[in-house]
Amino acid sequence: MMHSKLIAAAALTALMAGPALAQSDMLGVPGPVSFQGQDYALAWTSQPTDDYFKQEYVPQDQTVEAYTEMVLIEAVAGAITPMQAAALQAQMLDARKPSDPVVNYEIIQNEAAGEVLLDFVVSDLSADPIVVEWNAYRYMPLAKGEGVALFAVSRRGYGEDGAREFLGNLGPLRSEAINALATFETPAVSIR
Repeated sequence: MMHSKLIAAAALTALMAGPALAQSDMLGVPGPVSFQGQDYALAWTSQPTDDYFKQEYVPQDQTVEAYTEMVLIEAVAGAITPMQAAALQAQMLDARKPSDPVVNYEIIQNEAAGEVLLDFVVSDLSADPIVVEWNAYRYMPLAKGEGVALFAVSRRGYGEDGAREFLGNLGPLRSEAINALATFETPAVSIR
């Protein structure tokens, strides 16, 4: 249960990301990762527990502290399924609703592939400047062994005007990114 809570927390930790400390590939995906015509370089890695690994990738001109586009790759070993991981993230989003009026999500299950896509929006209206963030998380079974791999995209808008514009343009951006993510040939992830 602990592992699933860790992987489910990815969006919320991404929203509150601290300074980038490490850049050493731990998942066999050194980057760059190309998604929708954009290259993303490995910018941050973390190993919160012995069996949970996180990597964040941003375009060369961006940082994890103030990105507008990001790709995340994570893996957790253990007895957890993609649906369990997505459901735990949805529970965290539900718990966030009283303090975050922007929270909204949808879960799309691909039973044939054993995958789940979680599409959601969160915000931090107390930040200066405010931040609005859209994410699409594709949870997949680990190729080797028990566990879940996550391939995700994240987009942000900053400040009142930027957030308003971001949300106004989210429809087409969201549709294109979800379609691309659902069919994207994800890089092979291996826990080292």
